[in-house]
Amino acid sequence: MNIENQQSNPVLLIHGIDDTEAVFHQMRNYLIQRGLSVHALNLVPNNGDVGLDELAKQVSDYVTATFASEQRLDLVGFSMGGIVSRYYVQRLGGINRVQRFITISSPHHGTVVAYASRRPGCVQMRPDSIFLKDLNSDAVILGQLDFTSIWTPYDLMIVPANSSQMSVGSQVIVPVPLHPWMLTDSRSLAVVKILLERIKIKLPLLEKASS
Repeated sequence: MNIENQQSNPVLLIHGIDDTEAVFHQMRNYLIQRGLSVHALNLVPNNGDVGLDELAKQVSDYVTATFASEQRLDLVGFSMGGIVSRYYVQRLGGINRVQRFITISSPHHGTVVAYASRRPGCVQMRPDSIFLKDLNSDAVILGQLDFTSIWTPYDLMIVPANSSQMSVGSQVIVPVPLHPWMLTDSRSLAVVKILLERIKIKLPLLEKASS
């Protein structure tokens, strides 16, 4: 199938808990080398001390301050950053700004690892939390975007790993053995690049990225 390139949107990367934008160093360089305009911000605090809804406001503020009002963008969220990004899209108007939305190893249905902390952001990422139930109640809205969830069945941070599955959009399984490697594995990088370059609907996507 022939694919026609569209003018690329700027890409915004949103990191996970206890991370900074530096976690995207390899992915960011990879995408920049391929001609994409890539941005990232540091969520503060990054340790779960505030709710993910509060962090999502930082994403909203960054988008407003950085991009022209008519500029569409592509959003990539890793782990907790994927849920923060979803709140921005579903609750703070991001649905009107974002064209392509990718989450990487994000606990869409919670992770039991979050029971290890009582911090507000961690409580929100527990399975069946009020926060996630509310966010998932209208997850169908993501179907208005080119939405994809990338995940690995071997994830020990997202437990169960299939919590990263969504009933809307596409999914890509990249079978890497460790949660942080989802941002550095060559297969993950290649999938993200393809997703950011594809035209919605016209490019079929295999559900598993093989080695």
